[in-house]
Amino acid sequence: MSVWGHKDGKDVPIYTLKSAQIEVRVTALGAKLVSIKTPDRNGKMADIVLGYDSLEGYEKDDKTHFGSVVGRYGNRIAGGKFSIDGKSYQVPKNDGNNALHGGPKGIEAYVWDSKEVPNGVEFTHVSPDGDMGFPGNLTAKVKYTLVGSTLRLDYSSTSDKATVINVTNHAYFNLNGDDNGTILDHKIEINADKYTPVNADLIPTGIAPVAGTPFDFRKPEVIGARINDDNQQLKFGRGYDHNWVLNGNAGTLRVAAIVTDPESGRKMTVETTEPGIQFYTGNFLDGTFTGRHGIKYGLRTGFCLETQHFPDSPNHPDFPSTVLRPGVTRHSTTSFTFGVAK
Repeated sequence: MSVWGHKDGKDVPIYTLKSAQIEVRVTALGAKLVSIKTPDRNGKMADIVLGYDSLEGYEKDDKTHFGSVVGRYGNRIAGGKFSIDGKSYQVPKNDGNNALHGGPKGIEAYVWDSKEVPNGVEFTHVSPDGDMGFPGNLTAKVKYTLVGSTLRLDYSSTSDKATVINVTNHAYFNLNGDDNGTILDHKIEINADKYTPVNADLIPTGIAPVAGTPFDFRKPEVIGARINDDNQQLKFGRGYDHNWVLNGNAGTLRVAAIVTDPESGRKMTVETTEPGIQFYTGNFLDGTFTGRHGIKYGLRTGFCLETQHFPDSPNHPDFPSTVLRPGVTRHSTTSFTFGVAK
């Protein structure tokens, strides 16, 4: 651990986790995942997540959410409105007509408490009752552990009032290295027979099969192969920015997605206990922000795989519930395993 900088009168520590295969850096600001260095097929190391060399880079960037743990409600809530037990709540809108990632000052904006744990670090943040309109004093924890080639994220949340919760990590990956062009040549497989189509505001309209659509990744497909198809859903998202309904039982750790980069040979397998995963292809990256190596991260230079409950779930009774009751702890686990494709 070292002090990376200061914010709100607090030291901001950064932690380096190392195994024989991988080096990971995480910081207490927003419990962010700052860096993952992994070898390619020739053993050459590269950083495969987009980000900044300095704390100041993250503080100046209020748009991309690079590496952040987002919430209280990751993804979108239509109109910023939801109700629990007949009582209505309003989150400030920060994405057109929606509240996105917990509103304009979500949990990623704060310096979390941190402590070292075996093979990693645990971050804790207390969000007060009424923060961004959400009810309840919420205690959110995320634990990063690195064992061998697997980085594991364990989330847990408790509240003293009924509330809604949907936390996830918003890392952007480029398996060819964060300074090596777009991710359009990567191949991705998503373990899902269904997805949630959206309206023009990117709010789900229901659940639909992926069969016969550009959203069918049940076998590996090149990300860029169909991304510009004449498809209304792709037009709404400017590419892929949708939630997939994962196969298997939510609550059990199972494979959600596998991504490979043909050029470097790097491979990443994502497993999760969550019911869904948001696949986002960096459609709003526009070169505004200069990351490591002086690189301006442009269109589709990174992809996100945000394991989650579905967007706007509080307003869809048929979706898995995101309500968290007092006396209950909401747990979820996501892991990223890195290797080289054979």
